[in-house]
Amino acid sequence: MLITDRRIAGSAGALVDAVAEAVEGGVTAVQLREKDLPPEELLPLARLLRAVTRNQAAFILNGPLEVALAAEADGVHLPENAVMVERPQRPFLIGRSVHSLEAAERARAERSDYLIAGPIFETASHPDATPAGLGLIASTAGAVAVPVLAVGGITDRRVRDVVRVGASGVAVISSILSAQSPGRAAQALRTELDEAWTATGRRCD
Repeated sequence: MLITDRRIAGSAGALVDAVAEAVEGGVTAVQLREKDLPPEELLPLARLLRAVTRNQAAFILNGPLEVALAAEADGVHLPENAVMVERPQRPFLIGRSVHSLEAAERARAERSDYLIAGPIFETASHPDATPAGLGLIASTAGAVAVPVLAVGGITDRRVRDVVRVGASGVAVISSILSAQSPGRAAQALRTELDEAWTATGRRCD
């Protein structure tokens, strides 16, 4: 999963181009996460990203359900302590960020479809957060029956480590958006994931 940050990309337009390249490179899910944008500015960007991900990658909105539905998103992503949203009457993914085993168990009870656990390593996107380490992935993945994605400082060299302890996949920001070629960066991550999945027999597409 590629999580967006238009400030790293340089602009909203550059972000759309980077996402398109990343999807071509092998990204199978994109989460639009631009918390500072009001709904009236978030929706046009969401529609642009929906266009470049349609029929190629799941498109998830980290934001209001109403905006997600208007943009024809495939789902929404919720912070750890956010109130659960009402699931629409169509196939729709609801994911949640978790930072502890207890939060993962609560998310399981409310029938979240996937979890993003972290930060696993030090990360520039949350410089004040204490890295949880691989133990968070191991405990979380062992307690829930839904995909758990590792986030926070994930690079292609760390993919195998997080998959080995239980992650079904990874969520990244700068590893792709800071790269000179988002497409090649995505391809490198996807190659590592494919090899890690083959080694463990676990897959998340």
